[in-house]
Amino acid sequence: MSFCSSLPSPPTVYFLSKSKYSNGDHKSPVISRFRASADVPDFLSADCIGISGGSAVKDSTRFKFSAEEAVQHQLDALKYNDQPRQDYGIEVMYRFAGFDPFERSTYFGPFFDLGQFERFRRIFHHSTYRVLLGHKDRKILSSLFIKENRYKQRIWIRGTRPEEEEIFQFTMVQKVGGSWDGYWLTESLLHDGDAFTGGLAY
Repeated sequence: MSFCSSLPSPPTVYFLSKSKYSNGDHKSPVISRFRASADVPDFLSADCIGISGGSAVKDSTRFKFSAEEAVQHQLDALKYNDQPRQDYGIEVMYRFAGFDPFERSTYFGPFFDLGQFERFRRIFHHSTYRVLLGHKDRKILSSLFIKENRYKQRIWIRGTRPEEEEIFQFTMVQKVGGSWDGYWLTESLLHDGDAFTGGLAY
């Protein structure tokens, strides 16, 4: 079963690469397949990207989710994390991440070097964040627009293990100007507590 067909209700997910465009036009994405798990994933699979005549569907509205939709799509990806392949949901999270890969990021709270996808992936398998992978249930606790282009949502998550429950907070930021103008990207995904007590080898 493919990731797209397994989602209960959300519309098909569409993405652009953060760096690859044809003819300098950000409305014409260059489609490529993710080939190696150690590489930085640029796109969802061709099954999830609208393909027509070998080119991506060029309806630009499909590339721009609302803040609420962006959070929902990420959580759906994590719920079905290993469809259609292992840690595919984490790949989706990485494409939504709004950090600079060349600088240390506070995406998870502490300053981490997340430029390499493998480091980002390992944190999701940490004892605190792993509850998100294949989670059984979730509930929105609160949501708030801090500013016109900044949105926060707190979510309760019930995992697959007995008594596995955690609360997380998404902070979404809408980009202004440039190739990502209008896109909602994830500034941080924080555990509602001290997620990294004792440190983390990543």
